[in-house]
Amino acid sequence: MQIYRPQRPEEHQDRAFPRQEAIISVNGVSRVFGLGDTAVSAVNDVTLSIYPGDFLALVGRSGSGKTTLLNLMAGLDQPTTGTVTFQGHNLATLSEPEMVQLRRHKIGFIFQSFGLIPLLSAFENVELPLHISGVPWRERRRRALDVLSLVGLEPRSRHRPYELSGGEQQRVAIARALVSGPEVLFADEPTGELDTVTGISISTLLREITVDRGVTVIVATHDLTLAGMCARTVRMEDGRLAPPQSSGP
Repeated sequence: MQIYRPQRPEEHQDRAFPRQEAIISVNGVSRVFGLGDTAVSAVNDVTLSIYPGDFLALVGRSGSGKTTLLNLMAGLDQPTTGTVTFQGHNLATLSEPEMVQLRRHKIGFIFQSFGLIPLLSAFENVELPLHISGVPWRERRRRALDVLSLVGLEPRSRHRPYELSGGEQQRVAIARALVSGPEVLFADEPTGELDTVTGISISTLLREITVDRGVTVIVATHDLTLAGMCARTVRMEDGRLAPPQSSGP
């Protein structure tokens, strides 16, 4: 894919955020599930830009549309109307091989349920995406140990998921998402199954990833502590972006 510089649209955003080129642009996006009288509008006419190094939280009640919007930005779903562009490329126009390359090299995913393979060690779970991509063994080992060290789990790299705590399993999931060197990391309720203390440690780790590695991180979350650590927070209500809340007189 030839990369070109996208034009920045008019958008709902925090005016204090630095002006730079968007890495992801959501333009007039709606997503409707079902037909006729049973149709449900999960996302309704959303326009939003995400910038390199951003740490953005999508917040809102269950059913507000935040996870659907996250999936649309990640290319896991397609909008009913509107466009989602990644580095200027309309995701809807990319071929399946191009989407595979995008997911392997530019995008990482973290899910609430961890999604680890039970029979594989932490190290094997982390290096698996590189194995699938055909990366040589020595390079796979170097990169897997690097990200396991980043999340503080290199000493437990040979342990299987059932031998790890919930927080450790989520750290393995984060390491797996980072091992391919993505530019954007999507996280759906990454602290949802963790206790408060462990959730804070995972939230801090995600913030450090944006600062130390320059990775753009987008989370959908109910966790107010995680949202409070983000550089920007976008609140959703009934599928729409809610107006920014006033901080007082």
